[in-house]
Amino acid sequence: MLTNRIYLDHHATTPVDPRVLDAMLPYFNERFGNAASKTHPFGWEAEAAVEIARKQIADLIGADAREIVFTSGATEAINLALKGVFEAYGSKGRHFITCATEHKAVLDTCRHLEQLGARVAYVSVRPDASVDPEALKQAIQSDTVLVSVMLANNEVGTINAVREIGAIARERGILMHSDIAQAAGKIPVDADELNLDLASLSGHKIYGPKGVGALFVRRRQPRVRLVAQMDGGGHENGMRSGTLNVPAIVGMGRAAELCRQEMEKDFRHTAALRNRLFRLLDDALPDLHLNGPAFEECDGPFMPCARLPNNLNVSFPHVDGEGLILALKDIAVSTGSACTSASPEPSHVLQAMGLDRELMLASLRFGVGRFNTVEEIDRAAERVIDVVRKLKNKFV
Repeated sequence: MLTNRIYLDHHATTPVDPRVLDAMLPYFNERFGNAASKTHPFGWEAEAAVEIARKQIADLIGADAREIVFTSGATEAINLALKGVFEAYGSKGRHFITCATEHKAVLDTCRHLEQLGARVAYVSVRPDASVDPEALKQAIQSDTVLVSVMLANNEVGTINAVREIGAIARERGILMHSDIAQAAGKIPVDADELNLDLASLSGHKIYGPKGVGALFVRRRQPRVRLVAQMDGGGHENGMRSGTLNVPAIVGMGRAAELCRQEMEKDFRHTAALRNRLFRLLDDALPDLHLNGPAFEECDGPFMPCARLPNNLNVSFPHVDGEGLILALKDIAVSTGSACTSASPEPSHVLQAMGLDRELMLASLRFGVGRFNTVEEIDRAAERVIDVVRKLKNKFV
């Protein structure tokens, strides 16, 4: 068993906060009722816990609790949003717009919809992975029904101009969906301010449990209609049938509450550690290449940064990224999205950004988290620098 391991892959998943676990535990045995059981206290107790969590999640993203639909995760939420709109609004139009750097949950769902008759425009991105609102505007057609652009990229941390993109969509009567799984809990998110009609998020990205997520579905101005993708009981106001995972929902709710309460502290903490890691690597490795937008010191609580506060994606020229990861068995990092880590191909995000193949194959993604320490960052930097230098010497 590895000892002294350092976890720097918080974009892939986060550890459950102990306070979240404490909130969840009673709902496995003491309060085990089915939230759909309406005839006895066991069910009432479970239902009450679910509704508290629904409000906690809504409060995190500036929504109404009635606009939160629980799912098994962000992937299911994305599928429900995109497929649900395709079926509900098919008579209005079948044209969708997204971007080339979206999570595979969006891209693969769009490809599935194309097989069913949808037409999808995949807008290209700038070299920093950001979507140009003007380029997206040019992609709009008379029968466009949905735009889907992620708020923050899961690989290079780029924060997109979703407010502006959403305004463009709203002006034309087009629904706006955003994958906010990486952004929620790390930066302020307000569904109204961002002009969102649909938004998907996940429990395990915010120090909650795996296997639970949520979809924000706007109830007014406009009221969004969806066709359910899971049938069998009409749970969640008919949008997602299935017995609710009460312990996980309670955990996600508590995690959302903690993120809302401690966002400034987490922001400052992770940004400081991310910046320290980059400085250490950059000072020791002169040819280090930063992928994605540059970042400031982010001294203010929520300085308008172009990048998530905890994200660092860099390339090490003349070093193979997979070989580097194999040599760093005691440090958890990745070469890209956890959902595509088994693929031998370079990251589709880095490809869309226009990086040359050598830099793409030599990239690492670091995701700093709530529980990381300065000592861990210093040790991780020292290990990475040592391994990179050894691998470069072998290359030469």
